[in-house]
This record gives sequence, structure tokens and C-alpha cells, in this order.
Amino acid sequence: MIDNQTFMLAIGIGNIVFALLMAGYMRNVDNTPALRYWMWARLLGGVGQACWWLAPVVNLPVIDVLTPFAWIGGVIIEVAAYCLFFGMPHWRRLAYLAALASGLVLVGAMAAGVSRLQMQWIVSIIMAWFAAGAAVLLLRERGASLLQRIIGVNDALFALAIGAWIVFEHGRLDVAITPVGGATYLLSYMMMIVNGFGFLLLCKQKDDLQMQRLATIDGLTDTLNRRAFFERAESARLLALRLRKPIALMMLDLDHFKRLNDGFGHACGDEALRVFADTARGVLRDHDLMGRLGGEEFALALPGTGLEGALHAAERLRIAVAEAPLLSCAGSYRMTVSIGLVMIDTGEELTAALARADHALYVAKTSGRNRVEVGPAMLKRA
Repeated sequence: MIDNQTFMLAIGIGNIVFALLMAGYMRNVDNTPALRYWMWARLLGGVGQACWWLAPVVNLPVIDVLTPFAWIGGVIIEVAAYCLFFGMPHWRRLAYLAALASGLVLVGAMAAGVSRLQMQWIVSIIMAWFAAGAAVLLLRERGASLLQRIIGVNDALFALAIGAWIVFEHGRLDVAITPVGGATYLLSYMMMIVNGFGFLLLCKQKDDLQMQRLATIDGLTDTLNRRAFFERAESARLLALRLRKPIALMMLDLDHFKRLNDGFGHACGDEALRVFADTARGVLRDHDLMGRLGGEEFALALPGTGLEGALHAAERLRIAVAEAPLLSCAGSYRMTVSIGLVMIDTGEELTAALARADHALYVAKTSGRNRVEVGPAMLKRA
């Protein structure tokens, strides 16, 4: 058995400890604004809950007046942290409206002279509404992670427990813990534990995914970087060999790229690379592999594509690049691309095929540029 006052103290200390843990964690990482908001939410909520326990001990009415605002303020900042984390652009407007509405409710309750326990009942109802809103934010995405769903379900269960407590227990806050009251207390404690660690893990999960992305994706063009392209193209080659399916390979090079860089600056060259990559993504299939090998040189692997289909894709890409929108930094400049195309022969190593594609690209460049050159098949040894 645990009385309501002691429970509030335990919850308050737990939230304050979570805030301190997050403050220590953020000293050693590049923290996000959402994590910073979450830390302040835990701290403010914890202080409010601890002060709720402290008020009758020190008998200071001012603490009783300020405590509900700190408590609700922590919950509002917590929802704001979710909105920041999930990229909701208008979260500030929602947070301000929620804070104003909650403040008016609390001021009205104080003006009506409600008792201390009735005030806790009102605060619990407001918290339940915010918990339900947080659950909607967390569970609304189809591709939500398991961790995200666990936190969302925990918030939803807490909101339902508060509702059951109001309906079946009429908001009683005595020391006798009924099954409904016990479930509400348990879910309140679980909300502190699960949400406290859960949001920290969500931020870490997001950081890990970002690090993984940085390790495989070229930051300028959003294509695969050199190492990732070689790894995935090699996997595609081995799969095609196992399934006895064709696989085409291309080397691509933007024409006169040095002239563009020298004439209009490197920022303009960067824009050209981005426009080229976006154009290529628009005409390629989802499972085609495209990587930036360095500078203006790209490679493309087309699994399951024969020579005729690969040639058609290369021509479609070449035409799309030539028709791409003008660069904002280079006036009437029009991009073109030269392409060397080969089919990876059975048992041929990826590096050997890339060398043949590179030679075909050289032929395309020396034969006038803005063209596709098909390289000969690998010479068979006697």
C-alpha cells in the first residue's frame, strides 16, 4: 500500500533523475532541440510533482498555487518535444493554445476555490488529454518503429486508466488502493519509466540511422557513396549470377564539368551534381543502384536488365539530363552526360566490368560527348 503523497514524491524524484541523466547524456553528444525540450519537460514535471508532496509539509500556500502550473507545463513541453522530433511545422501554435487553455482551466479552478485533492484530479484529467494526444502523434505513422509504438501504447493506456479512474472511482484520492486506482498508479509509474528511457532511445535510434546514412550516402547528391556502391553492386552481381539473370553496368560523367566549375564556381558545380542526381532518380527504377564514385563521375548498376533494356535506359537518362532545368547559377548552361555501358559477363569480377565500362565512357567522351557507348564483351580465355 502506498499513499498518494508518497507516490507523488516517487514520481517527482524519478522525473528529476531522468532530467539529470539526459543533461549528462547531452554533454557528450550533439543533442537535438527535441531532446533538450524533453529534458526540461521531465525536470519541470518532476519539480511540480515533488512540490505537490512538499506543500503540506512546509505549509506554504504559494507552492500549492504554482505546483499545478509546473506540472502541466512539463506535460505541454513534453508534447512539444514530440512535435519537434517528428517535424510538425506548426507545433508552436498548438503548444501555445494548449498552454493557454490549460492555464485558464487551472486559474478558473483556483478562483472557484477547489480543494487540493480536486486540483490534483483536474491536473490528472489534463495530463490524460495530453497523453492521448502524444499517443496519436506516436501511433499515426504506418512505418513507426517498435520502440515508438511501445511509447505510444503506454501513453494511450495511461489516458484510458485516468478515464477509468474518473468513471469508476469518481476521482478518489484516498490511501486505499482499489484495482482501478492501483492500475492508474502503476501506469503512471510506467509512463515515467517507459517514456523517460523511451524518448532517449528514440533520439539515439534517430542518430544511429543518421550515422548509418552518412556512412553509405553521398551528402551532396543523396546517391550511394563509393564504398556503399561497390558493396551493393557486388551483392547484386552475385545474386544475378545465382539466379542466372543479366546485370548491366554503366559509368557516367558530366561533360565539361571542370569548365562549369572554373567559370561559375564550385557552388554552381554542386548544384549541377544535385540536378543530375535528381534527374537520374526520376528516370531509374527503385531497385537500380546509383553511386557517386568521385567528382562528377557516377556508376550505375541495373539488375535484371539485358543489353537492349540497358541501352534504352541509358538513352532515356541521357535525354533527360540534356532537357533538365537550367541551372540557377549558370544562366543558359545546359548539362549533358556521357555514358559507357557494358553487360557484366558470367563470372566476371565487378572491378573488371567497371574497367570495361570506364573504357567505353572514354570512347564516348572522345567521340563527341553527350552519347552512350556500348563496350565490347569480356574477352574469353582459350
